[in-house]
Amino acid sequence: MALFTFKGGIHPYDGKDLTKDEPIREYLPKGDCVYPVSQHIGAPAKPIVKKGDHVLVGQKIAEAGGFVSANIFSSISGTVKKIEPRLTPAGTVVDSIVVENDGLFESVSFSTKPYQKMTREEIIDAIKEAGIVGLGGAGFPTHVKLSPKDSNAIDHIIINAAECEPYITADYRCMMEVPEKMISGLNIILDLFPNAKGIIGVEDNKPDAIKKLEQLTASESRIQVAPLKTKYPQGAERSLIFATTGRSINSSMLPADAGCIVDNVATAIAIHEAVKEGKPLYERVVTVSGDAVKHPGNFLVKNGTNVAELVEAAGGFTAQPEKIISGGPMMGMAMSSLDVPAQKAFSSLLTFVKDPVSAVSASACIRCGRCINACPEFLMPTKLAELVDHYQIDRFEELNGAECVQCGSCSYVCPAKRPLAQSMAAGRRQVLANRRNRK
Repeated sequence: MALFTFKGGIHPYDGKDLTKDEPIREYLPKGDCVYPVSQHIGAPAKPIVKKGDHVLVGQKIAEAGGFVSANIFSSISGTVKKIEPRLTPAGTVVDSIVVENDGLFESVSFSTKPYQKMTREEIIDAIKEAGIVGLGGAGFPTHVKLSPKDSNAIDHIIINAAECEPYITADYRCMMEVPEKMISGLNIILDLFPNAKGIIGVEDNKPDAIKKLEQLTASESRIQVAPLKTKYPQGAERSLIFATTGRSINSSMLPADAGCIVDNVATAIAIHEAVKEGKPLYERVVTVSGDAVKHPGNFLVKNGTNVAELVEAAGGFTAQPEKIISGGPMMGMAMSSLDVPAQKAFSSLLTFVKDPVSAVSASACIRCGRCINACPEFLMPTKLAELVDHYQIDRFEELNGAECVQCGSCSYVCPAKRPLAQSMAAGRRQVLANRRNRK
């Protein structure tokens, strides 16, 4: 069978052998939980609790601050200690609700209308009420994504099960342990779009997951399992859409403009839980891995859990790490502190004894062209990075620099170890800022 893929990309060491066979273990936080009011793209949520209030698991503690925003729910029972600015994994300081954990995990009762009796609007309202956002890392409110201008124009619902970032296996374990929930979530989305078919894109380094999903969807006429060639960044939205449909989008388009909606495995599971179980989003599966922890694994983590506790859950450090990353090693963010809360889009915590990237000094470009061959957007990273470094942003835009998806492939393959991805990202931010100012 031919594998779905795209042109360009790279093949980094995937590191998945550390955790792919580690079943999901629930972790109950011991200390306080911290809930930043901005865990998503869009307006911050507005706290609806105050100091001294007692809250329960699944209780709404902050409501969406606009259409593009998301509700936030407590993941523990306890008392609101304060609402104050707190550091996040991204290194930003955000107003946060701090709840003192009473260790009882008393919960509200979850209820929902029978699915067969729900209208399209009620389904979307249930997803909105549950505070669901894209759990692949972007954090875009899901109810907004599921409300395009023309729902009849949507003909592909794509589940991003590629999980192409090295080391992360959270989605893989979900596919192996609760695949029925993911498929149910996909069917819910398909019911919102009568002209759509579903595609589950899975890299072929997960043959057991592909086999299991094919068996479970054998009788599903609307769903196709698409084996993807294992290659980074196969799970990037543009790459995935092209690989599975042959359609291309650019920086001025949304997937809906190409008739597609893309959701992550964990997001589809959250949709099932919200619509059919009435359960809001307050926990997710997180991979804790790397050579600096004793027992890498996959954990069902409550939103707001202190990240330092996740290191303890994985057996503690084998040695003091030089590099700690939130997310994957290619597109994730380096962390300066473990005293931060796990948020909705917090998919993994990676810790490494050595940081080979920071130890290397960049040298002059040798014009080898490897970055051009690796770029999934057919750009010239070496030229574009040079333009940014010389403040020639207009020329950078003329040469389509804003089409960079910030995958980091160019920096990975560069023999001169030039920080191409960082320069490209800086240029792209400036172009997008200029575009907003021109409107």
